[in-house]
Amino acid sequence: MAQKKTNSMSRVLEQLSYQATKATGTSLAFILALAAVFIWLATGPIFHYSDTWQLVINTGTTIITFLMVFLIQRAQNKDALAIHLKLNEIVAALEGASNRLIDVEDLSEAEIQALRKYYRRLIELARTDDVLTMTHSIEEAASRHGTKYKREPSDRFLKTNPEEEVT
Repeated sequence: MAQKKTNSMSRVLEQLSYQATKATGTSLAFILALAAVFIWLATGPIFHYSDTWQLVINTGTTIITFLMVFLIQRAQNKDALAIHLKLNEIVAALEGASNRLIDVEDLSEAEIQALRKYYRRLIELARTDDVLTMTHSIEEAASRHGTKYKREPSDRFLKTNPEEEVT
């Protein structure tokens, strides 16, 4: 029963978060916020620019900002997870792609730095290439680097058939 109540509450909060994020990201929301600021400014002389007048805008903006931080973070967490899942699917589906990168976001900072150092080898090999799309993995780069330039570099650029693959 408690699990069902938690799931129900989570769905309600997710829907509320989605609707609020969708609504606050519109031009109308910006115009309404801008109008509120102008109305507040216009009422300054009426309230003699009192502390209470200033407190109204400070309190309102603080509360809105506080709530928006959590709202935006929730939306970003969901978007980031969806992007990671899509990238994991692409890495898993591509022949020759390194499966080491699936769920790389779950590694520690030290592990990510170790992977980064490892992939710097690929960067160094790629910088020596004239064509950026020649290789796509460290293993392939290392095995093909010495053999892919058996032809003269000018031959690669003289191709007239766009469907012919560069190797």
